[in-house]
Amino acid sequence: MNNKNTNKENKSKKIFILYSLIVFGFLLFLSVMLLTTLKTRDLPSLYTKESSKAVRGSIISADGFHIASTVKLYKAVVNTHYIDPKKRELFVELFSIYSGIDAKEIREKISKEKGVVVLSYNIEQKAAQYLKQLAYELRRLNVFIERKNPATGKTSLHGLSIIESGESREYPYGKLLTPIIGYPHKIEDDGYTYVKGVKGVEKKFENELQAKQDELSQGKRDVNGYIILNKESFTKPEIKGLDVKLNIPIALQLRIEKMLDKMKIELEAREIIAAVMDTKNGKVIAMASSNRYLPKSIQKSDYPSLNSSMIEYSFEPGSVIKTITFAILLDRGLVNPYDLVNGHNGRFKIGRKVITDEHKFDWLSAENVIVHSSNIGIAQLAQKLSGVAFNQGLLDFGFASKSTPDLVYEKVGSVPHIMQLENEIYKATCSYGYGMRANLMQLIRAYSVFNNNGRMVTPRVVEHFIDQYDREITIPEQEQPQVIKSSTAHRVKKILIKTVNEGTGVKAQTEGLEIGGKTGTAHIVENRKYVNEYNTAFIGFANDKQSRYTIGTIVIRPKKSQFAAQTAVPVFKNIVDTLVGDGYLKPDIVK
Repeated sequence: MNNKNTNKENKSKKIFILYSLIVFGFLLFLSVMLLTTLKTRDLPSLYTKESSKAVRGSIISADGFHIASTVKLYKAVVNTHYIDPKKRELFVELFSIYSGIDAKEIREKISKEKGVVVLSYNIEQKAAQYLKQLAYELRRLNVFIERKNPATGKTSLHGLSIIESGESREYPYGKLLTPIIGYPHKIEDDGYTYVKGVKGVEKKFENELQAKQDELSQGKRDVNGYIILNKESFTKPEIKGLDVKLNIPIALQLRIEKMLDKMKIELEAREIIAAVMDTKNGKVIAMASSNRYLPKSIQKSDYPSLNSSMIEYSFEPGSVIKTITFAILLDRGLVNPYDLVNGHNGRFKIGRKVITDEHKFDWLSAENVIVHSSNIGIAQLAQKLSGVAFNQGLLDFGFASKSTPDLVYEKVGSVPHIMQLENEIYKATCSYGYGMRANLMQLIRAYSVFNNNGRMVTPRVVEHFIDQYDREITIPEQEQPQVIKSSTAHRVKKILIKTVNEGTGVKAQTEGLEIGGKTGTAHIVENRKYVNEYNTAFIGFANDKQSRYTIGTIVIRPKKSQFAAQTAVPVFKNIVDTLVGDGYLKPDIVK
């Protein structure tokens, strides 16, 4: 009986222990499941996104050449810990083929540096596309293997990464059209390098050139982490910056720049600047300086050349202003071209000021004051103008105001105040271009009046903008104000033609073309004193039966000669010859 009870108790204990173990196991299972559920897990996301930076617009010449353009730069990054040692050489060889980088260089980098290694910082866009495809193929070929992080116990896999690192501004034609197009600076933003315009067209049209919207794609990912593009994915397209199309053709600009380089040496000048404008519509088809620079590698010696001298060099223009003074007088009926003016045999005193002429005259007609560039003659004629009329006349011709809206940092110069121009000495000296300041483009704009029936044309460097779909965005044309009567402009134009045929501009003559213009020579002021150096100028026009161009050139500090007839006029003549050679002007020569 006792044995029977003992057996029964043992059986019950066994059942209890077994039941307890089952319950404990079940509770343990529930605990593990609960912890697994509550614990934060680093599961790979089912979704991913990709972005691509939009680029800055280009600057394009009138004949379709990209003078300034932007290329994206990429960097190639790999973590050497994840390269399968057995396939390391395969990685090296394939990366070398796709990137163009020497295999030895790659091998040395991944041998010397451990962990994250940047194989290249300057991979261009086309090569980057090939390398992105290579990155996919390397994963497929199991060149990269998973590794466990001892600290976290997690496994991960890192392959070849091709990452956008910035953009580079390229100038394939070197110094061409500098300083007009300007140059950019680099700006770092969250690890990405942008460029931003500092001078010239690059600066003026910064808002138009800069990128508007980056590309963004997001959606479900495949096993390799790439986006699955379907109806559930989202894509925001890039909107790149607008291209800026110039009125300046590269072929003509190149020829004129080369000519200025040659003339600078010949005339021993510090700089020569020139511009050609279509008088009908203001399109500037050439704007050049002998002093240029490489936008991507500016040296300290280039600093004086960074400014656009055509608008940023303001100077006393000298005798080219005589034409303006004469036009103001003529338009107000204060002078007749055939009036006689006393030349005082080359020496005349106004107040305390002694005015001299290079060539001595006894008497000459009012129009010949311009033809033969008489300081004494124009100084006497100018006394007929009131200070108000003279000041307003100069302002009407565009002096002391911006001339070229497509460029920045223009120095507008100055004209004497009304009260100053009531003084006979100020009136006299201003009449032949002293006591006021102007730049080349202001002079070209003013002279366009004589070649355009009295209307003044605004110089236009930029033709229009182009968006990424090749649609043109036009720029409103500037109004052409009537500065003087058409009859006055016609008469002054005839006098400027006579100046070329008989006067100081004879070296500008070109058979079969209508050529007119005026010379100018002026002392240079340094530290408020005139020094024994000069600027020379010739501003005028060259026309055939179809086309009309206003042309100006300034020779800064020539050592060969102080006379415009020997310096600026030959440069003007070379420009006209270039226009003829390139078909912009067609001489009407009777054989």
